[in-house]
Amino acid sequence: MSDQRLREGARAFAQKVFDDIKAFSIDPVIGVSRQGYGPLENRAHEYLKDIARELDLEIKVDRCGNLFLTLPGTDRSLPSYMTGSHADSVPQGGHYDGLAGVVAAITTLWWMRKIGFTPKRDVTMVVFRMEESSWFGKAYVGSLAMAGQLTQEDLALKHRDKDQTLAEAIKEAGFDPQDMVKTEPSIDFSRIAAFTELHIEQGPTLDSQDKARVGIVTGIRGNLRHKTCLCIGQTAHSGAVDKQYRHDAVMAMGDLLMRMERHWAEWLVRGEDLVFTVGVFKTAASSAIAIIPGEVSFSVDMRSLSMDTLDRFHKLLVAEANAVGADRGVTFEFDRTLVCKAADVDKALFSHLHDAAQKAGITVMDVPSGAGHDAAVMADMGVPITMVFVANQDGSHNPHEKMKMDDFMLGTEVLFTAIATYD
Repeated sequence: MSDQRLREGARAFAQKVFDDIKAFSIDPVIGVSRQGYGPLENRAHEYLKDIARELDLEIKVDRCGNLFLTLPGTDRSLPSYMTGSHADSVPQGGHYDGLAGVVAAITTLWWMRKIGFTPKRDVTMVVFRMEESSWFGKAYVGSLAMAGQLTQEDLALKHRDKDQTLAEAIKEAGFDPQDMVKTEPSIDFSRIAAFTELHIEQGPTLDSQDKARVGIVTGIRGNLRHKTCLCIGQTAHSGAVDKQYRHDAVMAMGDLLMRMERHWAEWLVRGEDLVFTVGVFKTAASSAIAIIPGEVSFSVDMRSLSMDTLDRFHKLLVAEANAVGADRGVTFEFDRTLVCKAADVDKALFSHLHDAAQKAGITVMDVPSGAGHDAAVMADMGVPITMVFVANQDGSHNPHEKMKMDDFMLGTEVLFTAIATYD
């Protein structure tokens, strides 16, 4: 391999890819918006195909729309080393969530061509479709379909802002929705020796470090969600109904949330890994300052490295909702439970990433992944997985992501070194 470091030699290429994709992704209001199975996600895929043709890579698209770009190895009988991420974003989100892993993968392949390095086994870059759940309430749509795990119920999910189902969005993007729900996988997972996904850290840990700006992920939290739940009470005049006669949906919802927050704190004290969020909370369209609210809709998002923890905390949520309902004369209705499984990283691959970082002279630290990623689906299909995190400023799932290119290039060099030294 070349003595020149990827972190310097490939920086201009990586920056151009980021800039080119951002140029057509800017949301008219703020941030970037690349909806999964939308025109801008399609455009990002076509842009990457153009680069692949310049690099003489093999190009394949599975029946679900996932993109695979392969640099052939010297021994093509061996299972490939796969890397990549997703090209979609949340609505009015940041530019780097998902795209950092895509750019790291294409930069790794570009660098291999640049220095004349041919790996022993194929190196395949994957660009997953619709990883984000924000548009239709379902995460990992492309990778789950690839694994044969998407359902007809998933296809019926509604868009957040318009009268469109997921099936209709898939068809509009040029794919057959019924191909998405076939139960056999769209690829041969046994032909993948390892999968490593680079991603921005979506919390502050790495950005608070002076030396370790790159993280090696120890595990990926699973999540359990309800997209739309209801608390149904009784709408009434705010001045004419005394407290003992009220069935106030907002007060009942507040009671439930305080109970769950107390339980959450208790579970953390006893060592359970858990986060709990109600990110959407809406009163009815008829609500007003002089009306006792009779209906509240809300979302639920709970995450843990333990699926058993999630199952037990969900049962506790339902039990407390029933108790609040009995106390306050309201009812709670929970829609379909959406589940994404937790994932363990492969121990040997985890150690290999540490070795690669040491070879590259890059300081790293171990960090858990609080967010979910397509890598979890790969792990569920029996693929050895790891993840590389790079520091990011101002959080994620918002338009203020400020990943520094210095940090990104360090993470990409760890990725390249791990792949190049795998055999």
